Amino acid sequence: MATSARQAAAKKAAADAETKAPYMSEYDKQVEIRLKALESQAHTKCDGGGSGADADRLAALEAKLEDLIVRLNKKINI
Repeated sequence: MATSARQAAAKKAAADAETKAPYMSEYDKQVEIRLKALESQAHTKCDGGGSGADADRLAALEAKLEDLIVRLNKKINI
């Protein structure tokens, strides 16, 4: 998530915390703001770095696909 998006999320969380819980202590409000900011980042999409297991699985699928293409081409005489 970009820095400006994080800042916007933190500001929104701060505004939500102010309007939602006026009875909370200042410390509780700050904790709520931080929690909301962390939650907004908790499930950000990964960059698709790919682990070794994913790369191995992809290579195996590609090999199976290539084998299937070869067999189909032989069957239809291409």
